[in-house]
Amino acid sequence: MPLFACGYFFISYRLIFAYGYIFPGYGVIFCLSGRAFCGICKKLNIFSGGRILADFKEEIRKRRTFAIISHPDAGKTTLTEKLLLYGGAIHLAGSIKSRKTQHHAVSDWMEIEKQRGISVTSSVLQFNYNGYCINILDTPGHQDFSEDTYRTLMAVDSAVMIIDVAKGVEAQTKKLFKVCKQRGIPIFTFVNKLDRFGKAPLDLMDELENVLGIRSYPMNWPIGTDGNYFGVYDRQKKQIELFDDDTSHGQNARASVTGSLEDAEFVEMLGAEAHQTLVDDIDLLDTAGEEFDLEKVARGELTPMFFGSAMTNFGVQNFLEEYLKLAPEPVGRKSTEGVIEPDDEKFSAFVFKIQANMNPAHRDRLAFIRICSGKFERGMSVYHSRSGKPIKLAQPQQFLAQDRQIVDEAYPGDIVGLFDPGIFGIGDTLCDASHKFSYEDFPVFPPEKFARVQAKDTMKRKQFVKGVEQLTQEGAIQLFQQAGAGTESYIVGTVGTLQFEVLEYRLKNEYGVDIVMTMQPYEVARWMTYADGREVTPAGLRGADRGMFVYDRRNNPVLLVSNEWALGWITDNNPDLELHTVPVDKQEV
Repeated sequence: MPLFACGYFFISYRLIFAYGYIFPGYGVIFCLSGRAFCGICKKLNIFSGGRILADFKEEIRKRRTFAIISHPDAGKTTLTEKLLLYGGAIHLAGSIKSRKTQHHAVSDWMEIEKQRGISVTSSVLQFNYNGYCINILDTPGHQDFSEDTYRTLMAVDSAVMIIDVAKGVEAQTKKLFKVCKQRGIPIFTFVNKLDRFGKAPLDLMDELENVLGIRSYPMNWPIGTDGNYFGVYDRQKKQIELFDDDTSHGQNARASVTGSLEDAEFVEMLGAEAHQTLVDDIDLLDTAGEEFDLEKVARGELTPMFFGSAMTNFGVQNFLEEYLKLAPEPVGRKSTEGVIEPDDEKFSAFVFKIQANMNPAHRDRLAFIRICSGKFERGMSVYHSRSGKPIKLAQPQQFLAQDRQIVDEAYPGDIVGLFDPGIFGIGDTLCDASHKFSYEDFPVFPPEKFARVQAKDTMKRKQFVKGVEQLTQEGAIQLFQQAGAGTESYIVGTVGTLQFEVLEYRLKNEYGVDIVMTMQPYEVARWMTYADGREVTPAGLRGADRGMFVYDRRNNPVLLVSNEWALGWITDNNPDLELHTVPVDKQEV
């Protein structure tokens, strides 16, 4: 055995407990080069039970992967931007409201997002801060994009829920909270827009419990009066933080000073009345409030609550630092082989998002994967569960929205973008060929809005088909073909009407195709099968003319009808017909 082939090896019987790997007859061998992946070390697999394993677990411990959720306009994208600002990933924050300055949020990279000031697709942002590797997924708040948000929540370990101080818990917040609750995702709450008039902090705590059914523990407490807060009290550190006036309109980090609640200088700075109010509030929270329990947070029974203003950088850094300490590191994932733990040495991941044309210069297509176990290495070969074939993971990239860089290695919790020539689908599992399994499938949303779509210029049929197929594979729309109709048009199904606007915009700007769109009078879709397995056809279905008979991309028969009453007539007249709200091989959200 060429123990000294590279001149870096050292043999000693005294280091058995230091590195823990025993070669029979040779004692312990370790590399003095300090390079974890010295070529010879790699071939001999010398560190498989020693320092490399410890480093691997440390990398996992540093990961924090979370989504930011809320009702539209509560400040999701603005908070995301400010976390990047304090994390050092950007140096000038661009508010999504600042139309005149031409500054836009980093996470809103799509042109339609910049124009409308809303997020229409989930964005991936990665940066390092205070020894942590952070993966943020900024999600759309509008209910029409709930499906994209739901898929994103499949890839995170925790969620930050933003509450508008003036509006409290809103409709879309309730829906997203319910999804997190069902999936067992720990939730951290950030009460935003404290620079405006709003509800009292104690009232918001009651609202969380009464509306969402979750108790809260304020990690900090605002100092001042409604709409005129000028600091926060950190309950963990037991210190006051007072902020300087915001002179940069939120574009730069905000200076502050910290001190003790009993410090005479701070008592004078606060004023006697504000100081006494703060003392009374803290005493009330300590005596009558919840006790902090991280296990309850993990079970979704308690939410750590923070107060601040993302727009003016009020309390943002305090939130970031406390969140990183409390948030869970990557956790195990359910699969066909049981729970796969992140420290399993064999690589595994799943595709949760596909996005085309992030870089207009290249018109490429990327598949975003969440790494669940093992170490990712550039160029590695893995087993693709859906195709049953081995594939090589080439051109892996990590992101700050549309800005990207090639990555050589990544760890559980990380989000990596892979160049996709058309082989990946949402929900696909990638794993080691020696341990084949699949992660749990992604539930789907039944479409509720339908339109007939065709290219205005028949000469652009090819670009039209390519664009529609691409957006279907991204999960932005669901595609159907009417039975007996030609191929010049498609029936497109969506969860909400705003998705049609995005479809029209992207086909025009990314594929150069103007379209003719005709809305259809249907709001209910049902996939159809017969109990005995025979084929469902328009001719054999009584009442098919009461709706539209279409086929999905896998040639499964689907009936579109205007309402549940029409559906009832069809089931009454076709007693052996079985109806499904989603394809039979899928699970409904």
